[in-house]
Amino acid sequence: MTEEQITMNQVEALHVALQQSFSPDQNVRDPAEATIKNLKFIPGATQMLLHITEEKQVQYEVRQAAAIQLKNICRECWVERVSFSGLPLPPVDADESGAASKKPPLLLEEDKTAVKKKLVVCLLAEPDKSIRDLMAETVHCIAIHDFPTSWPDLLPLLLHAISQNADPSQALRVHNALLALRKVCKRYEYKSREQRGPLNEIVIQSFPLLLPLAQRLSGPEEHSLEGALMLKQVLKIFWSSTQFYLPSGPNNSDGTANIAPSPALANPETMQPWFDILRAALVKPLPEASEGLEPRNQPTSKEERNAWPWWKVKKWAAQIITRLFSRYGIPNYAEDEVKEFAQHFSQNVAPQFLGPICETLNLRPSGRFCTDRVVHLCLNFVDLAVELAPTYKLLKPHMDFLLYKVCFPAMCLTEEDIEEFENDPHEFVHKQNSPLSDFYDPRMSAITLVTSAVKYRGQDTMQPLLGFLTLSWGS
Repeated sequence: MTEEQITMNQVEALHVALQQSFSPDQNVRDPAEATIKNLKFIPGATQMLLHITEEKQVQYEVRQAAAIQLKNICRECWVERVSFSGLPLPPVDADESGAASKKPPLLLEEDKTAVKKKLVVCLLAEPDKSIRDLMAETVHCIAIHDFPTSWPDLLPLLLHAISQNADPSQALRVHNALLALRKVCKRYEYKSREQRGPLNEIVIQSFPLLLPLAQRLSGPEEHSLEGALMLKQVLKIFWSSTQFYLPSGPNNSDGTANIAPSPALANPETMQPWFDILRAALVKPLPEASEGLEPRNQPTSKEERNAWPWWKVKKWAAQIITRLFSRYGIPNYAEDEVKEFAQHFSQNVAPQFLGPICETLNLRPSGRFCTDRVVHLCLNFVDLAVELAPTYKLLKPHMDFLLYKVCFPAMCLTEEDIEEFENDPHEFVHKQNSPLSDFYDPRMSAITLVTSAVKYRGQDTMQPLLGFLTLSWGS
């Protein structure tokens, strides 16, 4: 069904159904929910949902519901859903036995074309976080199947929006384009080198735009939340592009992925501008709101601080450099093709970050705030640095500070831990033994760092550590 064939009466009827699905009256709500459940069988439904989603005058909850339904239909009906073994999967709304009332049809080509044509345009102009995240996820669902072959204009459209970043009035469109680009990159994040051809092309075309943007946003004069949000998305794109393989060169003439080693491995200096961005993000001061310094208005509650864009920027910077260190920076563990890069990283790059990492870890001992996730990642970086001779040589004068001022307090129970143990001991035990704690809990990374210090540098750390513990327990 083309856009011209969809009448406003149809859109209005769908709007009413979405609105009535929130009704407390079951007699009103049940028919509305049945109508919504049946949308996947109606030609043009995706276009009507997108029309309601983009309309700013529509009630927020209705817009959000439309965005959710659009995402779900695109995910279920874009192509036939199959398992890894190639067998058809049951419908999303199937019951426990796997039976459903009807097998969902595939979307018509005209519906697919109309959605792809309008979706990104709507996303770029959307100011609400929840709705734009749903739209971006819909882009991801479609890109899995259609990008780049059946959606060739997606990347040029996003890059054009990003190229307008010098105009402050385009900040929203730039951020939303970065959000969508990250969703596309994420599609290839865990792919093998042979399957990363489209990602290599994205890097070749987008990084010349993203690098100067990130350099500006990480500069000492940038303090806006909009800037932090954009920088966070750039770092997430960099993460998706590099965490398993450094990007290769242009694809082969037949369109297949270039599986030759990344040019950055042969010329590590090409990565230095990105390292400078990560370093600038880590050293950026984040004053308390009461200090009246830029960036202003840091929240006061722990939950809001954890979600504050500038802390998110630090988290991603720490996560990226720690990942690069663990994968490419230790010569003894490096594959043959990355040996040269690993030597360069261990001798030239990792030492650059010891200062910013230690300054970040000094925030809590100095009475300032730092999120658990950032502390956790910084301790992981130091753990890697302890094993390497070039970095340990620089760390050695600061090991007492790291072990006794950072690690030991991180391992001790806090007042919140004691209160939880007294009020909810089952939850306390669950948290202390959670297998996920290795990925976010500073206590676990502190324990790992102390273990590595004793294992690799026992001659320097064992006796002082025993003396410190004896003194601490004795007092």
